[in-house]
Amino acid sequence: MDNQPSSEPLLIPQIDVTEASNRVGNACMLLDVRTPEEYLAGHAPEATWIPLDDVAERAGELDRDLAILAICRAGGRSQKAAEILADLGFCTINVSGGMNAWAAAGLEVVTDDGSPGEVI
Repeated sequence: MDNQPSSEPLLIPQIDVTEASNRVGNACMLLDVRTPEEYLAGHAPEATWIPLDDVAERAGELDRDLAILAICRAGGRSQKAAEILADLGFCTINVSGGMNAWAAAGLEVVTDDGSPGEVI
C-alpha cells in the first residue's frame, strides 16, 4: 500500500441553514469564506471570517475540537473551503445554499457593528 494522498474527491457532509444555525455554538463554529466586501455587507452574527484564499494558510486559527460549518454566498466556495480543511484533518460540513439561503430563511444578517446587513 503506498502512502500517496488519495485522488478520490472528499465527501463533505451538507446541511441546510436552519440546521447550521441550530448547531453554531454547540460544538460547531460557522466559518464565512466570502470576500471582504461580501462579509462587511452582512454576515451571520456568530460567524468567524477567513476568506477562501486564506483558509489553508490560516487554518491554525481554527479550533480543531469544533466542527467547522463552512458558508459562502451560495455554497460553492464553502464546499472548496470544507475540502481544504478536511484535507488538513478538520471535521467540516458545508452549509447548502449559503448566505442567500440563510437570509431567505429569515435568519439574522448583521454588519460588524451589529446593525442589519445584507447579502451581496
